[in-house]
Amino acid sequence: MQRSGLLIIVSSPSGAGKSTLARRLMDWDPSLRFSVSATTRAPRPGEVNGQHYYFTDVKAFRAMIDAGQMLEHAEVFGNFYGSPRSPVELAMAEGRDTLFDVDWQGGQQIRASVLGPQVVSIFILPPSLAELERRLRARDQDDESVIRDRMRKSRDEISHWAEYDYVLVNDDLDATESNLRAILKAERLRRERRPALGPFVKSLMEERA
Repeated sequence: MQRSGLLIIVSSPSGAGKSTLARRLMDWDPSLRFSVSATTRAPRPGEVNGQHYYFTDVKAFRAMIDAGQMLEHAEVFGNFYGSPRSPVELAMAEGRDTLFDVDWQGGQQIRASVLGPQVVSIFILPPSLAELERRLRARDQDDESVIRDRMRKSRDEISHWAEYDYVLVNDDLDATESNLRAILKAERLRRERRPALGPFVKSLMEERA
């Protein structure tokens, strides 16, 4: 039975594991569509334009906002990030699920949008702030000043945990992934997300024994 597509939001403070978990979900279910964000920050080593991000400049990014082409956008650490709207709406029309790796600001905007009723939001917490800092340093991607900024910002991000439908503590990556799968399976089976159920039940009731 065809169902309406979901917008699956996964948020966390930087370093808590949302990007890794998002990739694992995509490996588990290749039918998931990942929402590739646009950003004004410079590419990191190994990042490919159009695959990891759509890299653009500030002028072009602002033009997309003014044209209503962003489903959500935010400024983070001096750079702009946002989700192009058209690909998401196309996926929804096809009944496909879209996975968002966004912060709490982006999550708020998506939930407040016309697509809000189809949102499933999940917040990932670290087991401790000490472990969060260890993970940031282990990535070896940012200098000391950026790590300090990320740690200062993490408390503000964590304070928004209660805005989400589900909250998971990522103290074990495999267990957290398993819980994410369970959430997605259950949300896909919700009665209100399966419009074909009504006609199907009607046909059952009309069958002759």
